[in-house]
Amino acid sequence: MDRAWEASIEAQIRSAQERGEFDNLPGAGRPIPGRGMPYDESWWIKSFLEREQVPTDLLLPTPLLLRRQIERLPDEVRDLPTEQAVRACVADLNAQVMAWLRNPTGPRVVVRPVDADAVVQRWRADRDATAEPAAPAARPSPARRAWLPFRRRRAA
Repeated sequence: MDRAWEASIEAQIRSAQERGEFDNLPGAGRPIPGRGMPYDESWWIKSFLEREQVPTDLLLPTPLLLRRQIERLPDEVRDLPTEQAVRACVADLNAQVMAWLRNPTGPRVVVRPVDADAVVQRWRADRDATAEPAAPAARPSPARRAWLPFRRRRAA
């Protein structure tokens, strides 16, 4: 019985080859991926993530994901046009942090809400730094400089 079954399968394969159904298949002529590598039980998860281009950040536990969002916050708000937009972005992130703090899941990682005023201050500083430099102020003449009071610099 097995030989009859094998003969039927072989006949189907042979007829498909004659029709050209195996020509120009993707991956033809290339080695089989993962061949010669040790067996990995989660191979299908890794191949799915790679094939579907799922960001690996989504696999992180909630507190680590929140901390990563807090770290990336200055880069996210840098291009926002208004202070209101910056504050709205910070408020949204703080809402996520507070939701997690009310019902913590995952590993115990310290996550604190973000200070909106500090983010806005940094946003303003970044915008001022990227703005066009102002024209240099006119320097007083050497005779005038002699009469200017001496100022001490504060230690930083």
